[in-house]
Amino acid sequence: MASDRSARLLGGLLLTAGVAHFAAPRPFDAIVPRSLPGSPRTWTRVSGVAELAVGAAVLLPRSRRAGALAAAGLFAAVFPANVKMAYDWRHRPAPQRAAALARLPLQAPLVAWAVRVARG
Repeated sequence: MASDRSARLLGGLLLTAGVAHFAAPRPFDAIVPRSLPGSPRTWTRVSGVAELAVGAAVLLPRSRRAGALAAAGLFAAVFPANVKMAYDWRHRPAPQRAAALARLPLQAPLVAWAVRVARG
């Protein structure tokens, strides 16, 4: 079934991202908005745990709907970090600038994907 495959892909993406927050945290620390209280590493860990939890919820049929809705919220919540990255990278070489800018519109299809998974 296509929707089951889509849910597995979404869950896998979230789990992979969550693991990356712990395996290589420094790039994530760098994009934590300075306006957030506490240390960037704390936010990196919190968001990594959130991605792991949401990814697991998406993979389990019983919690898929709630997990996918949480994924949509998570994708929206991390948007300010992507804006910060695009701003911070504005003077980097063109390929890096392009990659940072490409992350911005990518959030909308990720949110839409999560909503589609939630609808089953």
